[in-house]
Amino acid sequence: MPLLEVIQTRQVSASIKLTDSTAMQVDQYAAFIHASADDVVEQALAYVFSKDRDFQDFLKTPQAKQASSTLRIRRAPATDAAEPSVKMPVSAASSPAQPAAFVAGSKS
Repeated sequence: MPLLEVIQTRQVSASIKLTDSTAMQVDQYAAFIHASADDVVEQALAYVFSKDRDFQDFLKTPQAKQASSTLRIRRAPATDAAEPSVKMPVSAASSPAQPAAFVAGSKS
């Protein structure tokens, strides 16, 4: 039985604007933890969302379901969008092409 399970999730590409200093710090933090800038932004947002109790309470309200989308998401080709999330075991013999899993607070 594998010790780890990697959950591959569907990802979207989105366009955001950052200040110069924030963009530089994202790159520096990515270098610090040996990850990509995308991973830094993803994990930082997931961390903030999970730790903000007021936001967690807000998510339980009808207003959260009515929030308008302001994030500029780039639409992927139909074949990419139709891929379901898959759980894949990780073993010592796994191929190098398999994506790595990053956990908030972990250092690679």
